[in-house]
Amino acid sequence: MDYQPLYEALIDAKADAWAKLLPQQLEHGFDQTKHGNLAGWQALVDSVPVLPTAQHNLDSDTVQIGSLDHLGEKTKEQLEKKLKALHPWRKGPYNLFGINIDTEWRSDWKWNRLKEHIAPLEHRLVLDVGCGNGYHCWRMLGAGAKTVIGIDPMLLNVMQFQLVKKLYGEAPVYVLPLGIEDLPYGLKAFDTVFSMGVLYHRRSPIDHLLELRDCLQPGGELVLETLIIDGGLGQVLLPEDRYARMRNVWFLPSCDTLISWLKRCGFKNIRLVDVTVTSVEEQRTTEWMTFHSLKDFLDADNPQLTCEGLPAPKRAIVIANSA
Repeated sequence: MDYQPLYEALIDAKADAWAKLLPQQLEHGFDQTKHGNLAGWQALVDSVPVLPTAQHNLDSDTVQIGSLDHLGEKTKEQLEKKLKALHPWRKGPYNLFGINIDTEWRSDWKWNRLKEHIAPLEHRLVLDVGCGNGYHCWRMLGAGAKTVIGIDPMLLNVMQFQLVKKLYGEAPVYVLPLGIEDLPYGLKAFDTVFSMGVLYHRRSPIDHLLELRDCLQPGGELVLETLIIDGGLGQVLLPEDRYARMRNVWFLPSCDTLISWLKRCGFKNIRLVDVTVTSVEEQRTTEWMTFHSLKDFLDADNPQLTCEGLPAPKRAIVIANSA
């Protein structure tokens, strides 16, 4: 993948320090000796032919690239087999040359809950932290963003994105095998930063909020989506062990507590725009993600509780600006 346009975009945004560091980070992130499956995944992506298409739709619930009319049946079967070899597909949905990828998450539902509340993305440099396979990055590009950079440390997600981008063709959207801790301190380069489904995985939520603030230009916009609990100011759930069978869940604040954290970290113009209980229709097992999903993580007799007896997943979206 050609990253030269990305380096140039970072330099234009006065993020020269990251532009200089990034080639070394990518070399390390794509080091095939550090991940046993990476060579196979990369070979799979390399084996997918460049398919001619002028048909793209990034502004609908399903990210669409190409149509079945552009493929013969044999080519479609081969492409579908390669896509399924990158199982599990968690974020979507996608339609790639007539192949419907029904992902675990209906990520379009989350996008529809926030898209009317955020500042317009036209001509903006956007960062999506913990972006998965880049579904929301494509939606951001479809909303007019100038350049979208997604970061996610899970290489399978990055490989899924690379396959999708190969089918799409050249576009100013990237998913990099990095975490937010890999970004240089003092970056202050992005017009909009998204952090969706990340905060509760961080051992220090305050540090994560400060890292997000550090990525934003003065006055830039943070779009934060995270698990929350009902309750008042100061209330936080810290699971003793697992939450919905996940080990890496740390702090679930009430909405008032989350807003107070953002204030303490120096954000302004903070507004709560959505609170939604996660349903088994939004997160579920599919042909493209055959492992256990939300319904398996809830109490069989009381779906308002997780299988550990904790409050079932409820998510909030908060938007704020850096000072």
